[in-house]
Parts: sequence; C-alpha cells; structure tokens
Amino acid sequence: QVQLVESGGGLVQAGGSLRLSCVASGSIFRINTMGWHRQVPGKQRELVAVITKGDTTDSTNYVDSVKGRFTISRDNAKNTVLLQMNDLKPEDTGVYYCQANVFSIGDLRYREYWGQGTQVTVSS
Repeated sequence: QVQLVESGGGLVQAGGSLRLSCVASGSIFRINTMGWHRQVPGKQRELVAVITKGDTTDSTNYVDSVKGRFTISRDNAKNTVLLQMNDLKPEDTGVYYCQANVFSIGDLRYREYWGQGTQVTVSS
C-alpha cells in the first residue's frame, strides 16, 4: 500500500505565499507523475500543477491561472512533491489534493493514489 500525506495549507491574505508538501510512503518502487489538484465546492476538481519524472530532467505543466505564481518541484530520493504558491489570490482558495502515479514493489503496473487534501484559504 501507498500513502500520500499533505501538509502546509492554511489561511493567508491575498498576495501572500504558502508552500504545500506531500510525502509518499509505503512499498514504492518508482513514482512517475506527481501533481496537485484543487477542488472548490460546487466545481469539478481541477489539475493545478504536475511534474513528470524524466530520464535527465523532470517536466512540469501548470493550469493557466497559476502560471508565473506557482512552482511545482519534487525530491525523488524522498518521494516528496512541493507546491510553492506565491502572490496568492482569493480564487486560489480550495482544498488541494496531492496525486501520484506509483509502481509499487511486487505490482504489475502504475496505480493512482491520492492524499486526503489540505485546505488553502486566501482572504481578500
């Protein structure tokens, strides 16, 4: 089994910064993609940022609304993904979920895992 545990959410004023962290643990052989998704009540969960492990460098993608403000990074040795969020806006408010595609030891394929979510609230 694999567990994802997020931390770093909270309440911040507009223009402020937060850093989210997600640690994957368990019988992990390899992690391919790690990402952050955001959900607001009444709306579908949306992908905010994703980072994919590459042979030499990792590749990243962001939803347009956070480009230039958010930075996703990962520490492969620690099975950790970070989301640095700067210049936060009220519309960034939501529950942020960590997601990872993991190849577990003894398994036959990659499987998708999710964290429990962490609340981010940006006040105007």
